[in-house]
Amino acid sequence: MFDVTCLGILVADAIVNPVDEFPEYGKLKPVDSLTLHVGGCAANASVDLSKIGVKTSIIGNVGEDGFGEFLKNRMFESGVDTKGLKVKKGVNTSASVVMVSQSSERSFFHCIGSNAELKYEDVDFDIIKKSRVLFVAGTNLMPGFDGEPCGRILKKAQEMGVYTALDTAWDATGRWMEIIRPCLPCLDLFIPSYDEAKMISGKSDPEDIADIFIQMGVKLAVIKMGKEGCFIKSSQGEKHVIPTYTRIRPVDTTGAGDSFAAGFITGIVKGWNLEMCGRFANAVGTHCVMKVGATTGIKPMDDIIKFMESYERSQVHDKAGT
Repeated sequence: MFDVTCLGILVADAIVNPVDEFPEYGKLKPVDSLTLHVGGCAANASVDLSKIGVKTSIIGNVGEDGFGEFLKNRMFESGVDTKGLKVKKGVNTSASVVMVSQSSERSFFHCIGSNAELKYEDVDFDIIKKSRVLFVAGTNLMPGFDGEPCGRILKKAQEMGVYTALDTAWDATGRWMEIIRPCLPCLDLFIPSYDEAKMISGKSDPEDIADIFIQMGVKLAVIKMGKEGCFIKSSQGEKHVIPTYTRIRPVDTTGAGDSFAAGFITGIVKGWNLEMCGRFANAVGTHCVMKVGATTGIKPMDDIIKFMESYERSQVHDKAGT
């Protein structure tokens, strides 16, 4: 049995730091570091969940190449069950070059590779049936899977009694709601970033955005607001605005949204109330940005909760001293 199965994109991330300008053609520019990491929404979330202490499996595709071996080995070493991974012959593993500026902002070059080959037929429903939560991560970057096929999988998972969750990536095709619409009625949890949620909904106020999703069938809408924290609203009308841990200076924001999702889903698995889910998710996201790489900074649950308690005590102390 698994607490969570992550289904979606896997990417090998080559992270270059710092990059504030490109060298002229034919010229070389030295950088401080160039490192290879696990990336891609589903891969990131699965590693994060496993490091937190949640029993996790992953379903997706890699190519028959060095990047694919790297991803499989790193996830296995992190405790993720990789039996749901398929190796696609003749296809490159999805990979990105992630350029991190001195202010910790990111730019990407991305090869979609094996993620483009993911199809409904690649999904092992025996794994999903053994899971408490199915988390689809990386929607908008899987052209053979996005839209109606994804909606069918989510519906089938719900019929199996599995809790369903979905996160998005940026849609370079501009279709947004067209892709997401078939999935919304089958979602227990929808957890997009603010920028992506604006594009999907056509709204700018977080509550208005959440209301659109809830009207279309989502039971719980969580909008990731970056340094502003998160906005949460349920179909029953419960809502929370939860600030994040702003005293922590980010080193690298790669994977922050995926780690937030992993933290929130951890709370769902543990049966926490929505406020605690949001606070913990913010804390996991904060740990992510403390280190270079999408999963490097994630710690076990007890360590993250201790961080939350220590941070909150220091806030109380500071307020008492003013």
